[in-house]
Amino acid sequence: MATIEPYQTAGGKRYRVRYRDPDRRQTQKRGFKTKRDAQAFAATVEVSKLRGEYISPSDGRTTVGELGPAWLGRQAHLKPSAFAPVEVAWRLRVEPRWGTVQLADIRPSAVQQWIADLSRGDKATNTKPLGATVVIRTHGVLASILDTAVRDRLIPSNPARKLNLPRKQRKRPTYLTHEQVDSLAHESGEHGALVLLLAYTGLRWGEATGMRVRDLDLLRRRATIDENAVAVGRQIIVGTTKGHKRRTVPLADFLVPYLARECEGKDRDALVFPGDDGAHMSRPHNVSGWFDRAVAAADLPKVTPHDLRHTAASLAVSAGANVKALQKMLGHASAAMTLDVYADLFDDDLERVATALSEARSRANVAKMWPTGT
Repeated sequence: MATIEPYQTAGGKRYRVRYRDPDRRQTQKRGFKTKRDAQAFAATVEVSKLRGEYISPSDGRTTVGELGPAWLGRQAHLKPSAFAPVEVAWRLRVEPRWGTVQLADIRPSAVQQWIADLSRGDKATNTKPLGATVVIRTHGVLASILDTAVRDRLIPSNPARKLNLPRKQRKRPTYLTHEQVDSLAHESGEHGALVLLLAYTGLRWGEATGMRVRDLDLLRRRATIDENAVAVGRQIIVGTTKGHKRRTVPLADFLVPYLARECEGKDRDALVFPGDDGAHMSRPHNVSGWFDRAVAAADLPKVTPHDLRHTAASLAVSAGANVKALQKMLGHASAAMTLDVYADLFDDDLERVATALSEARSRANVAKMWPTGT
């Protein structure tokens, strides 16, 4: 059991609590102004030991900087493209602010203020405001490190959780028409086949540029998607697709001749759309690259290669594809995710449901109106 002892200080009488931790090591906590406060602490210690929830005060002196590198090293499950921004968030924003701070000294209000500062920026230090996505990712790094500290019983709770975070503003997708896609492909010159593939299959850039001849079955008009070539800094990393799942994508008839021409004279393992050096093609520069030049020449609204994925979804729905078929084509984890991203494309489905119900009622030959009361 804990014992309580008084002692004198320059500021007056104080109390210390001597007790043993679960490992039977003698320890103490000093500085209580009243005996009642000391007794309350002693009781809390005994209860926490009985419940297996005891946390040593000395553990709270561990700094975030001591935990961060080890936490980062445990993120091996992330793909290189996902790991890179996490590492940047730790190195440039989390460690400079929290690296020397002890776990026990972190307060929710301080973390909330930090989030606000990241979102707002600071003119005095010429720090630009960060977008919601970057702020949320940066907060997530700190919160995850502190989650580990909670699980390891270094602190009782996570002061970075249950805070207000900025909301992401989803960009409204840009959809091109068939005519606009044709014009863009024409202006893209030697890259025209790639533009058509992106706009009519919904492949991600890395999936299309990572595609090899062996992945195409032009007789069955199918493409197998199981690799993704993603730029991480100046290096292109080839790995599995975003959902780690292989999928098969249908190819429209008119795409077959274009793809056949791209495959002529190539080995089965060769890339269908290689770069100038024969390796994986890099994403074109977003101002001076061939894609933006083609967009300008075709007199189209500002679009990116990823907008062709949105275009593929729009054209597929206009052609009668349902949400389940669209989910499979795009490689989404669920139909709910597809609806969340492309809900606006299915607005007309609501009208078709109402029209179909009206037509079905008419075929049933029931009365158009019937009395509802006296």
